[in-house]
Amino acid sequence: MRTVLGLTAAAILALPAAADVAPITPAPVVAAERAFAADGAALGFKASFLKHSAPDAIVIQPEPVNAWESLRAAPDSKPDDPRLEWWPIWAGISASGDLGFTTGPYSVAGKRRGHYFTVWKKQQDGQWKWVFDGGVGSDPVASPGPDSTPGFLQVSRVRGQYPESAMAGVKAAEAAMAVEARTDSKAAYLKVLACDARIQASPMAPATGCSTFGPELDWRAKEIDFSAVGGDVSSAGDMAWTYGTAGWVRDGAPVQAHYVRVWQRRAEGWKIVFDELLIPPPPRPAAITPPTN
Repeated sequence: MRTVLGLTAAAILALPAAADVAPITPAPVVAAERAFAADGAALGFKASFLKHSAPDAIVIQPEPVNAWESLRAAPDSKPDDPRLEWWPIWAGISASGDLGFTTGPYSVAGKRRGHYFTVWKKQQDGQWKWVFDGGVGSDPVASPGPDSTPGFLQVSRVRGQYPESAMAGVKAAEAAMAVEARTDSKAAYLKVLACDARIQASPMAPATGCSTFGPELDWRAKEIDFSAVGGDVSSAGDMAWTYGTAGWVRDGAPVQAHYVRVWQRRAEGWKIVFDELLIPPPPRPAAITPPTN
């Protein structure tokens, strides 16, 4: 009898059905995020971010850079630094349990300032480390507090793919989206956004479902030039995160930003379940020196 990866067909049929397997939940990434946040309070910003990040982690400052290199060059935390706090209110994980994300509000010196987003990857030693961390100033006032129970994205129920094939599919979906976004970004987004997705960038509260996407997408530029840079995919080939550049013109001036997304493979194809635009603040006007006579 022909074998597949060392198992006979009969043995494969004898494996327990999916319903008999313990359900996969994002609890591990929520726990990792909470430990990260606790260390932020105990160890300070720099030490906690170094401790919980992977060697290949990136941050946008305002271009993508290696997080370790950036953090090591940063000044050490001081006891009187404003306290940075954050907590997860929504999370997701891959069917293979090795790639996930969390997002939620953050506060500085006790005042809520926006929403963070973190991508987590399980390392070879079994530890969870973040591979991307970044945030936006979307309104956090109405978001649940630190003691709330996070909402969970449902784990993909479709059959997985080999990671290489899955990433090729994600790249194709991003490329097709980018073509349409150059003339109509809202239409491009609506074709690939899952109805249970979360998107954030504007000063409004994050949009958290099909009925709320309109105002957030209308706030964004009508014509956006997206260009993929990188990302990664789960070993089950059901979830991927991507990042890249985003450019548009606003009030006659060019805007150079970056996007970060999470894609999930569903029965209808690859769908965006999270999207964030990281827009650098406009430069301060140069000081005007009064003329001298």
